[in-house]
Amino acid sequence: MSLERFLNQAVSSWMSGEGPDSDIVLSSRIRLARNIDQYRFPLLYSNEEALEIIEIIKNRMQNLPFSKAGEMDLLIMQELQPLQKRVLVEKHLISPNLAEDANHGACLLSENEGISVMINEEDHIRIQCLFSGLQLQEALSMANEIDDWIEDYTTYAYDESIGYLTSCPTNVGTGLRASVMMHLPGLVLTQQMNRIIPAINQLGLVVRGIYGEGSEALGNIFQVSNQMTLGKSEEDIVEDLKSVVSQIVSQERSARDALFKTSNIQLEDRVYRSLGVLTNSRIIETKEAARCLSDVRLGIDMGYIKNISQNILNELMILTQPGFLQQYAGGPLRPNERDIRRATLIRERLNLEKQE
Repeated sequence: MSLERFLNQAVSSWMSGEGPDSDIVLSSRIRLARNIDQYRFPLLYSNEEALEIIEIIKNRMQNLPFSKAGEMDLLIMQELQPLQKRVLVEKHLISPNLAEDANHGACLLSENEGISVMINEEDHIRIQCLFSGLQLQEALSMANEIDDWIEDYTTYAYDESIGYLTSCPTNVGTGLRASVMMHLPGLVLTQQMNRIIPAINQLGLVVRGIYGEGSEALGNIFQVSNQMTLGKSEEDIVEDLKSVVSQIVSQERSARDALFKTSNIQLEDRVYRSLGVLTNSRIIETKEAARCLSDVRLGIDMGYIKNISQNILNELMILTQPGFLQQYAGGPLRPNERDIRRATLIRERLNLEKQE
């Protein structure tokens, strides 16, 4: 598979919207952090060690004994242009940290883009598995299969008393980060998110924006993930997160029902105003586009809009990011040029959707 496919196709299979509760839970992600014993951690290793680690993981992953992953393609960060790396970050296939590595980073991506094994990021190995909807257990099972396969032929840095050793102390133990991406316009519009976020934090979880730590909740999309990796089993971490997410899903449904009962015409007006902006704007910035797309997706979920696919939010939230816009344009664009191209792309895509 070519690099161009990863760069040009906006929607990965895990964004299909076919998983459980996918009207609210856009995706589930499991990430395992691992390091290879007898090698210094990425902060201290040599160029030779970094290359050896890439070769070790490449050999293991390209000979996976099961077909779930499909073909695995190796991408060397040093060989990619900054714009290409930015697109991969926008698709959630690599982390911003890996994209910034100029010398040592690499990534193995599966054909369906549901599996990403980042090499020489903060740790030697970061196994990431992505599934549509609320499928944390399924993502954990896949990640564990890959983890076991690598460990059968490689010795991990591990301590019997505390677990897997990682570059950052916050990942020591299981090395597990479990997260879900959620679309929560109902809770935002009913002004409940400011109350819910502190309550979630008290449970040892954290709420972040669409691209993780330090990012904004564009389009009312939030990531909820665990903070603790030490002192709990992987299964307990995932089960605790799933339980909280299920409660948030229930609260979001209740908020939508309340809006429908108390502010139906106002909500319908908001949805169609946003659709009008998207289908008629000639210039639109990222934040406004994200807000309007969120409104349209809510309108689709609540039955106001019937001739546009639910997956339009997933697709356009990626297509309208700065990296993707410039990838389609074939080169760098000034901010104003991006805003014009973003508006054009949205209009064309929505018109095409209506014709299908």
